[in-house]
Amino acid sequence: MKKTIIVAALLLCTFVVKAQQKTPRQLFPGLFESVQSSTIFPDNKTFVDCTPKYAPSLIMKAYNEQLGKAGFDLKEFVTANFTVPSGVTHAFQTNIEDGIRKHIDTLWQVLQRKPDATSKLSSLAALPNPYIVPGGRFREIYYWDSYFTMLGLQESKQTKVISNMIDNFAYLIDTYGFIPNGNRAYYLTRSQPPFFSLMINLLAKSEGDAVLSKYQPQLIKEYNYWMLGGATLANNKATHRAVRMADGTLLNRYWDESDEPREESYIKDVDAAKTTRQPLPVFYHNIRAAAASGWDFSSRWFSDAATLGTIETTNLVPVDLNCLLYNLELTIARAYQIKDNIKLYTAYTAKANARKKAILKYFWDEKTGWFGDYNFTTQKFSPIQTLAAVFPLEFKIATPAQANKIAEGLKANFLKPGGLVTTLNFSGQQWDAPNGWAPLQYMAIDGLENYGHSKLAKDIATRWLQLNIRVFKKTGKLLEKYNVVDTSLTAGGGEYPLQDGFGWTNGVLLKLMNRYHYEEKQGE
Repeated sequence: MKKTIIVAALLLCTFVVKAQQKTPRQLFPGLFESVQSSTIFPDNKTFVDCTPKYAPSLIMKAYNEQLGKAGFDLKEFVTANFTVPSGVTHAFQTNIEDGIRKHIDTLWQVLQRKPDATSKLSSLAALPNPYIVPGGRFREIYYWDSYFTMLGLQESKQTKVISNMIDNFAYLIDTYGFIPNGNRAYYLTRSQPPFFSLMINLLAKSEGDAVLSKYQPQLIKEYNYWMLGGATLANNKATHRAVRMADGTLLNRYWDESDEPREESYIKDVDAAKTTRQPLPVFYHNIRAAAASGWDFSSRWFSDAATLGTIETTNLVPVDLNCLLYNLELTIARAYQIKDNIKLYTAYTAKANARKKAILKYFWDEKTGWFGDYNFTTQKFSPIQTLAAVFPLEFKIATPAQANKIAEGLKANFLKPGGLVTTLNFSGQQWDAPNGWAPLQYMAIDGLENYGHSKLAKDIATRWLQLNIRVFKKTGKLLEKYNVVDTSLTAGGGEYPLQDGFGWTNGVLLKLMNRYHYEEKQGE
């Protein structure tokens, strides 16, 4: 037991110490708060992505000297001392007549970034290989976005780009002990849904099983990050990302190590904190954990479905996260099997089997016929129905009877004119109705195909493709999300304007067009 505690402590030191690249808030105390609380930039992400023109100490010296003087202009000071970033796709003009396939092919170039030779003063965490960014305000690589982008890259025969991106993620794991939300200093306190094992398996389709052996060290490091502290947990307790359930099974939750407002959404978080009764550190942990989930924000995480102030992400054990970690355990097991290490192959297979058993126990609600999240503090099933229910189908965890129930529920409640709505709640949050998102459409479609629900899968895909193509022909853009309920309207909600680009939309669109032999003219 003592050895286990020491190892866990060393791992924690790795995750914390390596993540100490200073953030804009740490570099510019006082100035950061002033800028983020002002209207200089409509989006709080702009300032944290600015590159200082001078050493932070010199900028802070000048700021403190000038602040109290007559005529001081904060905006002029910022523009004199920082280089403001531009949007990724702001200068790209689409020729709609060339068609959507040509558009996507061109976007792979527009959205690709060269290896980072960035200023050490930037918040960007440099990457050694080229990579694809989502687009719009998202000027860096994002973890779970990248898997769905890779689906399209694979269709475009751009295996080298996929390999480069995976190498970048492996580099991040080796450097920080995990894959951050994105390669920015202010993201180094959290990860995102763990799709790394799916990326490895995707690359293995074209490169062979040797890929699993190559990246096995990083797969194991990522697994250790998610399981940190779990070995010593008592029942019904959690630490970091690990949760010990009432029956002793070890599962996982989303978590962020910081308990302060997110730097990239500072004023949004400060304002939201005024609506909560939670202690502020608890509230900020919950906000940040939702950001780690990728679903920021959704009534999925609220105890009161209409109120952000009741967010309780850290109390919830999410079904999708644990399905992803089940896949990670199986992938590590397979890597050991390739190396003829039967002992560790058996050990990781046993971990996966135990998790599968727990998923079926804790996340399936027989009354509603739905997979959902579990609140380990109240020991109750979450009442919010979401598209996360399709993950047990994607990873072939569900029984055929359960898959049938999910298919029935999707068709009866979630299927709308433009595809699948994310939840059934119209809360105003972007990961709720009426919005649909490419990654969840794909996971639902692929999961349904696994269980023979091909007709429904094709129906969902067709509606999504028609919507994507119709908007493209009208605007020349592929968007981050779509209104699937009223397809004449654009998607709403969220903390920022609707973004175009867009990595995961492009990837899923191309994958589904090829799978179902769907061409642009069919969307007319």
